[in-house]
Formats: sequence, C-alpha cells, structure tokens
Amino acid sequence: MRLPRLFRTTPFRLTLLFLALFAAAASAFLAYIYLATAGEATRRTDRVITREMRSLEAAYERAGVDALNQSLIERAASERPFLYLLMQPDGTRISGSIEESPLDEFDGSPTWATFSVTDIDMQGRAVRHPARGLQQRLSGGQILFVGADVGDDQAYVVKIVRALWGAGALVIVLGLAGGVLVSRNVSRSMASLTDVVAAVRNGDFGARAPVRGARDEFDELAEGLNEMLDRLERSMAAHRHAGDAIAHDLRSPLTRLRARLETAYLDVEAGKGDATEALAQALEDTDGVLKTFGAVLSIARLQAAGQAPDQTLFDPAELGRDMAELYEPVCEDKGLDFAAELTSGLQVRGNREFLAQALANILDNAVKYTPAGGAIMLRVRRRSSGEVEYSVTDTGPGVPDNDRERVVERFVRLENSRNEPGSGLGLSLVAAVAEAHGGRLELAEGPGKVGEMGPGLRVAFVLPRAV
Repeated sequence: MRLPRLFRTTPFRLTLLFLALFAAAASAFLAYIYLATAGEATRRTDRVITREMRSLEAAYERAGVDALNQSLIERAASERPFLYLLMQPDGTRISGSIEESPLDEFDGSPTWATFSVTDIDMQGRAVRHPARGLQQRLSGGQILFVGADVGDDQAYVVKIVRALWGAGALVIVLGLAGGVLVSRNVSRSMASLTDVVAAVRNGDFGARAPVRGARDEFDELAEGLNEMLDRLERSMAAHRHAGDAIAHDLRSPLTRLRARLETAYLDVEAGKGDATEALAQALEDTDGVLKTFGAVLSIARLQAAGQAPDQTLFDPAELGRDMAELYEPVCEDKGLDFAAELTSGLQVRGNREFLAQALANILDNAVKYTPAGGAIMLRVRRRSSGEVEYSVTDTGPGVPDNDRERVVERFVRLENSRNEPGSGLGLSLVAAVAEAHGGRLELAEGPGKVGEMGPGLRVAFVLPRAV
C-alpha cells in the first residue's frame, strides 16, 4: 500500500530527517541534563552527609561514645533530614533512627551506600524512598552510619526531565505539522510546474508555468522554465519553417539537377547531345545544394555550442584588409566602386575563420544586389561604447524597415531576390556568428536614393570590446 503523495514528497522527507536529527540531539541533551542535574544533586547530598559525619566525629573525639550516642538520640528526635546508626565494632546496634546498616559487607574504610527506606505517608501507606549514606569506623572501633533521604531531589530531577521530554514531544508534533504544511505548499507549487511539463510532453508548447510574484526559487524556476519553453517554441517554429523553406528552395535545384542528369543519360544513350556540359551544370547545382546544407550545419553547430570555439585576440583591421583584397577585384569585374576604411590598433576576441565567413556573406550580398555603377564601403572602427564594428554599406535596393528583422531568419528571401541565386541563409549565418561571439547584427538604410540607385543597405557586425 503506497503512502499518500504528500508523505512521499522531498520536503516532507527532509522534515522527517530534520526531526530525527533533532530527536537524537534532544535525547543527547536530555541525557546530559539528567546526568548533570542528578550528579549535582548527589554531590550536594554527599557534601551535606560528609559535614554531618564530621560534626559527629568531632563530638566523639571530644567526649567519647556516650556523648556521641546522646547527640545521635537528640538529632534523630529533631527535624533534621538525616538517618543515623551507631554500632559496636561487631556490628551490634547501639542507637539510631534506622535498625540496621544497608551495607552487607564493610571493611572499615569510609564506604558510600545507596539504598531505600520505608516511610508512612499521610494515608497510612508504606512508601519507599531512595536514600544515600556514608559509613565509617571511628577511632575507638565503633561504626557510625549517616544517611539522608534523597527522594525529593530525585523527584525534582524527574520533573525536570519529564518537562524536557514534554517540550521535545511538543516540538516534534509541531515539526510534523509544519512539515505537512510546508510539503503541501511546496507540492502545490510543484504541481503547477509538473502540469506544465506534462502538457509540453503531450505536445502543448504554449503551456506556461504561473509566476506568483514571491520572487523565491519557485518563481525563478518558473521564469526559467517559461524562458526555456519560449525558446523551444521559437525553435520548433523555426524548424517547421526551415523544413518548409528547404522544401521550397531546394525543390527547384534538385528538380533541375534530376532533369539534367536524366537528359544527359538519354542523350548519351541516343548518341547525341553534350553530356559533359550537362554533367558540369549538374555539378554546379549539386554544389549549391551542398552549400545550403553546409550553411545550415554551420548555424546549427554555432547555436548548439553557444559560443564560437578557439577564440583568440587579433587586430580586426588585418581581417578587414584580407577581405578587401579578396573582394576589390570582384567589385571591379562587376563595375562597382570599392573602398575600405580600416582603423588599426584595435583588439577583438573571436574565431577568425567564422568572422571571415560572416564578412564574406555580407560582402557577397552587397556585390550580388548592388547594380553596376554602384559603390560598396567596408569599414572597421571602434564605437564610443568601446565595441568594435565591421560594417558594409552598399548602394543597392536595400531592405524595407518592416523586413529587416525577418530577413536574418533562416531561409527567408525577399520577393525581389527570388530570381537571384542563393538559399536565404547568408544573414542567418552572420547573425549566428555574431551571437556566438557575444555580439549582434544591425541593419540600417544606406546612403539614400540617388537617381535609380538606393536607398542602399548598411550591415553592421558589432563585437564586444576585448577584455
């Protein structure tokens, strides 16, 4: 038979563990209190008995056994709380308030004894009380015993111990009640989280955990879970969109590839046509498909790693000069003016290969969409915030304001670029590289519209200052 869920929760088990530890500590504390209190009571009784024994010894040494006997008779008849017994050297009773010694064996040296005495209470009932006494041999050979009733002291000690046990039991009961209350509250808080997890497990990615506003660890957990679910929902949506986009953007090159291969195959069988040209075109189409999947894989790896690997310190102007040397001839071939403004002496931390690929994607887009007679500017500079910026400005058609956030998503291609070769992954990869370096990608309008050109586009790749 399984226990109720409340009693199987971790907070309740922790409460039981705490109570068990408390009970063990309380038991040790009570044992110490008992031993200390009982020991102090015994020591106090022993001191009182010893003083009484010394007083009687003094009387014996002054006046002998008769004076001692007289003193014992007087003290036994008084209200003194002592028990007396005076015996001959052979153990025969001389006088005292008790009939016989509680010691069965006595060798003559001072000996302590713990025993019981019988008393008659107010109802006439015989009641036994604990007692303690000291017996020793006097200088003349007689044996003297002095004892005292310690029942009241022990009763006081027992009352203290019972009170402590009662307090401990009350604390345990209150602790159990508190544990049940805390476990119930924790279970309620956790139930909402487990309900969200169950809903997400069943496919409801819109489920979110409630945030109570208490700013405790449960709110932090709920906020973290909600943020994770938001990212998961966006990721799933991006994957669904990516699948649709891949199917849309790769259908045409794959169809062309298959058609050319089929045509080349038929022409070779018929002994006509240029199979070499068809195969070359098929290889070009295959390279485009592989390039698309390579870009998707690069983005996935960056996003999975969270940061770019193998980051080093280097001067960003050096990378800018390398990219300028690479793209200046490309711009000349297309009839574009190319210029570079590079600030030397800066430092950035990053993966040079990934940054080079990101800059290449930005420059590729600028060259692709800027018409002949236009201009492209590459800049490397430090911002007033201390950040380092790579920027590429062109005089092409630009990107409308309402499309600038969307254009960096995977496989998003604007309508005016559908006829241009590409997969729609260029700026997505740039954004992923920027995020992996702790930076960001910014899109803004270029130099404006001049004649038939413009308004252009300015793409800034911003990296944090190197520490």
